Amino acid sequence: MKNFRIKVLQIFVVTVFVIIGARLLYLQVIDSKYKEKSANNVMRYEVKYPSRGEVFDRNGKYIVQSRESYDLMAIPIDVEPFDTLRMATLIGVPKEKLVKEFQKAVRYSRRRASVIIKQLTKEEKLRFDELNIKGFYTINRTIRSYPQKIAGNLLGYVGEVNDRIIKQNNYYRSGDYIGMTGLESAYESVLRGTKGVKINMVNVHGVSQGSYAEGAYDTLPVPGTSITCSIDAELQKFGEELLEGKVGSIVAIEPSTGEIIMMVNTPTYDPDELVGRQRGNNYMKLLNNKRRPLFNRAVMANYPPGSIFKIVNGLIGLQEEVLTPNIKYPCAGGYTVGRGVKCHNHISPVNLDYAVRASCNAFFCYVMRDIIDNKKYGSVKKGLDVWSEYVKSFGFGVDLNTDFNGELKGYVPTADFYNKYYNSRWNSLTVISLSIGQGELGCTPLQMANLAAIISNRGHYYTPHVVSKIHNQDSIDSRFYEKHNTMVDALHFNPVVEGMFDAVHKEQGTARVAYIPGLDVCGKTGTAQNPRGEDHSTFMCFAPKNNPKIAVSVYVENGGFGARIAAPVASLIVEKYLTDTISSSRLPLINYVKEQKIDYSVYDK
Repeated sequence: MKNFRIKVLQIFVVTVFVIIGARLLYLQVIDSKYKEKSANNVMRYEVKYPSRGEVFDRNGKYIVQSRESYDLMAIPIDVEPFDTLRMATLIGVPKEKLVKEFQKAVRYSRRRASVIIKQLTKEEKLRFDELNIKGFYTINRTIRSYPQKIAGNLLGYVGEVNDRIIKQNNYYRSGDYIGMTGLESAYESVLRGTKGVKINMVNVHGVSQGSYAEGAYDTLPVPGTSITCSIDAELQKFGEELLEGKVGSIVAIEPSTGEIIMMVNTPTYDPDELVGRQRGNNYMKLLNNKRRPLFNRAVMANYPPGSIFKIVNGLIGLQEEVLTPNIKYPCAGGYTVGRGVKCHNHISPVNLDYAVRASCNAFFCYVMRDIIDNKKYGSVKKGLDVWSEYVKSFGFGVDLNTDFNGELKGYVPTADFYNKYYNSRWNSLTVISLSIGQGELGCTPLQMANLAAIISNRGHYYTPHVVSKIHNQDSIDSRFYEKHNTMVDALHFNPVVEGMFDAVHKEQGTARVAYIPGLDVCGKTGTAQNPRGEDHSTFMCFAPKNNPKIAVSVYVENGGFGARIAAPVASLIVEKYLTDTISSSRLPLINYVKEQKIDYSVYDK
């Protein structure tokens, strides 16, 4: 009996030890939860932020740089009493803000590091270092700097990530920065670089014990990749000066590549306003400005193209063989059928060349009706849909697939739209305003500049883009090298080009103000109707006539006739780009443009 009891006791003891051993084995080898928890108690992971990639213009000038910045951090439990007023003074913040942010950090965690003040300058950081206050330290960050002070809407800005961004992309953590708009956003993955990490050992009280494993597991940050922008910084600055005080845009494209040479939006802003600790205040001022300086009109505004669109209808008419260069149509002060369309005084009848030169409304009304009433389509509805497809081949009403975020497609109406609006009871006279670029048509200034590039190329274009080189890549995206052909054969473009040349170079040409000796500018004026105040002034051109180097679109809201502001601005841009100067005889034109005052009170109400 005694032996039996001993055996039972032995079995019990062995069983207990087996259970304990198994549990220890599970906790230490199989289940890593407690191991990870232990590691978190003794290691502190400090993120090392990379510098953001820099941006150069087409001539190698810096237009965006990264400069040193520092975030002031604190671990509340380590902080000893300090002079808050002195620290606040040295780092350039109000004492109340410093106290408030430190108290917020205490409430969050006494043992974890928190950001107290963001974006200290190098000078502020050095002054802080002299204090040598226990529990406070700085981490290296970078912020953007804009040496040229141009192209705020084009370049965009960088801001702190929000909860939505963090949920969508696990790369980002609270406190990280990201490109919010413009080029900064479109090329975020290229510019941002890769974060590194430094692992420090801390004791149970959170006090640093030095680098973990002598830095064996630390990783260095990888700087962002720099990019070369196709923008000409000097030309961009010149364009912004010309349109100062006005609402509108200028877009210039290199026809042979699709590279965007300039993209001006006015009103604009100094991109440095959205950097640093005053960013929030400056952003709210810009946001509340009723003229919308943060809005990239060049790619997001929906405008009627006006008379520049007559060129498209003329080309479609030639391709559809309802028009020849020598056909003449009368103009008795306008198109007199139905409710009619008025026109200014000029000789009558006119052919295609003269209709382009003098911007005759009546001529293109005849052409538009001949296109969509063509009997081979069986109905005006089918004719309009064919017309719509032609127009879309010119890049209107479609996504051009540029390297901009938020690009607007614009709008090209179809028969289905009018069927719904007029209950299928409409005809070619109902939509006659489309013949002169009015009515339901809508497009962006970028699409208008692209039209100028298409005409200069005699029927094709390359996708407009603003980045010409990514510095660690052999080439940019392949889509920017693809040629896009319109539905109009190249041979039909020559008569239209001649008309645009004559508009600038011959008597009664509406674009005589754009004449530049020796540069063979070809242009087309436009006056787009506007329900809110005076009509919009618009103009597109390219130069030289053969082997063109630049295609330009200018759109000035409430600017009146195309020849009043848009055409002079475009001609100055062309001359500046092709000759690198403005001739003395044309210098007064700069003052003329700047002195043109436009009443925008309707915008400010």
